[in-house]
Amino acid sequence: MKKILNFLAIFIFFLGFGQIDNIADGESIIFRIHYGFLNAGTATLTTQKTNYKGIPHLYAKGTGATTGAVKAFFKVEDLYESFINVNTGLPSFYVRNVREGSYTQHFETVFNHDNNTLILTDRKTPANGSKVIKSVKGVQDMLSCFYYLRSKSPDELKIGTVINMNVWIDDEMFPFQLKVVGTENLKTKFGTINCLKIIPSVKSGRVFKEKEGVTMWVSNDANHIPMLLKAELAVGSLKASIDDYKNVKYPLKFIE
Repeated sequence: MKKILNFLAIFIFFLGFGQIDNIADGESIIFRIHYGFLNAGTATLTTQKTNYKGIPHLYAKGTGATTGAVKAFFKVEDLYESFINVNTGLPSFYVRNVREGSYTQHFETVFNHDNNTLILTDRKTPANGSKVIKSVKGVQDMLSCFYYLRSKSPDELKIGTVINMNVWIDDEMFPFQLKVVGTENLKTKFGTINCLKIIPSVKSGRVFKEKEGVTMWVSNDANHIPMLLKAELAVGSLKASIDDYKNVKYPLKFIE
């Protein structure tokens, strides 16, 4: 059950630089997390338009928590925050503050995209101070990549496309390769909706059962909202399905 939001955010791909102009102020998306047959938790993503250092940004917040019986033996309280430049689609400031069982971590990252560096601060251990780390062009954090994908038009997402990306997670850069493998009509609690089907290639062993053990379905429209994610883990399986949504910019078009 560790890293609930990781499963929702890591596997969203990004395709270059561009404006984020299709995310509504005050949007909210809630996912229900299932671990095997257990109703294990929830994850919530919200947005707010703001300024960061005098520049228009999108403030994105993600929270994840275990519920019910799972919470009794494994408590998760995760917080992710990202300030995303609305003109470039790139993150300026990122926070990961998590409590997962006995594991805790609190990192803050400031991105400098002009010279491809970042400043990492370990708030859990202030004695470690801050350090400057060499980055790469176009790096995203776990939340910014989610919203950057959604800024793309449907015409920019083609079946058969293979995308390489770099995502900053905790204190390390992770390369991913993702494939748009097709479209599929997906049944949800709100009705059936046409989705893009995406499969990322991931590093097996640490968390996932196989190299391609994750599949995600996102709405095949201008919203590109994740509707369902399935992951075969090293131990058991995880599923995240959309449970509620509010204030999305474009109406979702359900078939039935």
